[in-house]
Amino acid sequence: MVDSDSHSTCDEFTGDQRPSFRFIHGNTKEVLNMRTATMSRPMDLSHNIFPRLQPHLHSWLDIYGKKFLTWNGPQAQLVITESEYAREILNDKEKIYPKVDAEGFLKKLFGDGLATSKGEKWAKQRKLANHAFYAESLKNMVPAIIESVEMMLERWKHHEGKEIEVFEEFRVLTSEVISRTAFGSSYLEGKVIFEMLMKMAVIVSKNRLKIRLPGLRYMNSFVD
Repeated sequence: MVDSDSHSTCDEFTGDQRPSFRFIHGNTKEVLNMRTATMSRPMDLSHNIFPRLQPHLHSWLDIYGKKFLTWNGPQAQLVITESEYAREILNDKEKIYPKVDAEGFLKKLFGDGLATSKGEKWAKQRKLANHAFYAESLKNMVPAIIESVEMMLERWKHHEGKEIEVFEEFRVLTSEVISRTAFGSSYLEGKVIFEMLMKMAVIVSKNRLKIRLPGLRYMNSFVD
């Protein structure tokens, strides 16, 4: 993602191939229309879910190529798909690709956690989180993961010949694995917390494509 003030750099990088910019909403209205149209149609049985989940990117990649510029309201976003560019940005040894400032509603929901913090605070939190993903730590999680899967399969035996809501089952499985491996409890013990997290996810999803005009929050503060 690139700040709208530096879109001239993106022009040099991507050329003129891009979706047309629309005043105020950028490309967000087009994105919402494409998603609504796609989700209104039944989906074939297929593992190719990208065109359904991100129909705008799927369409634009065919039209504009492997890199192009889009607009989320007044903010420019650079889309890249080539591995060498992704590697350069993710490594960022020169510190020239800073994390984009989190939207106000994200800060209110998640505070200064790993997903929203940056700089030294992010580096410290990332270092602490890395301990959970060492090979030895992951090996110790395997028995708990196996037990959680076996519990799910046992439940399914009682639904033979009936429909199973797979999304909900795997949501519960994921929550169960996290509860066992990270907190030493079970999903049922932390059910209220996971339900609150689901509500937070819905709030984030609903707010993600809302347009935020630069300076508007300062006007609201002045009125208050």
